[in-house]
Amino acid sequence: MSRIGRSPINLPSGVECNIQGSHVKVKGPKGELQRDFHPDMLIEMADGQVLVKRPSENRTHRALHGLTRALLNNMVVGVSEGYVKQLNIVGVGYKVELKGKALVLNLGYSHPIEYASPDGIEFEVDPKANTIKVKGIDKERVGQTSAEIRKMRPPEPYKGKGVMYSDERIRRKAGKAAAGK
Repeated sequence: MSRIGRSPINLPSGVECNIQGSHVKVKGPKGELQRDFHPDMLIEMADGQVLVKRPSENRTHRALHGLTRALLNNMVVGVSEGYVKQLNIVGVGYKVELKGKALVLNLGYSHPIEYASPDGIEFEVDPKANTIKVKGIDKERVGQTSAEIRKMRPPEPYKGKGVMYSDERIRRKAGKAAAGK
C-alpha cells in the first residue's frame, strides 16, 4: 500500500473540508480551493481527518492513491498557510518593479517585459535586493507562475546572470581559455 496515500490528512483549526463524491472543497482563513478528483478514489472524513482509499490493488489505482492524497494535502496547506516562491534576479542592469498588480522586468532585452498577475497570485518585490516573492494558496499556480517568470531569462552558466529560484544553484562553466601565448 502507498505510504503517502494511506497517511491521513489532519485538518488544522479554521479549515473546513466539504466532500461531495469526487468533488472536494477546502475552505480556510486564506481562501477557498476546489477540485475534482478521479471518481474511483474514495475520499472520506473521519475525526477531523481526511482519508483517501483505493478500491483495488490495480496499478492505476495505486498511482492515483498517492497523487490524490498529495493534491488534497496541498489544498489544505494552501488555504491554511499559503505558498511562497522566491526568485532572485542577478545581472548588471537587470531589475524588477511592481506597477499596480503587474511586474515590470528589465532583463537585458531592448524593452521592458510586463507580466500581469494571474488570478489568486500576489507579487512582493524588493527592488534593492532584486527579488520577487510569488504568493498564493494554489501550489500548482504559484509554481507555474514562478516558472513562467524564470523562463523570461533563465540563468546562464558562464556569468550566472538571469532569473533563478532562491534555492537554485547554478553550475558554473569556465570561459574560453587564453589562446597559446
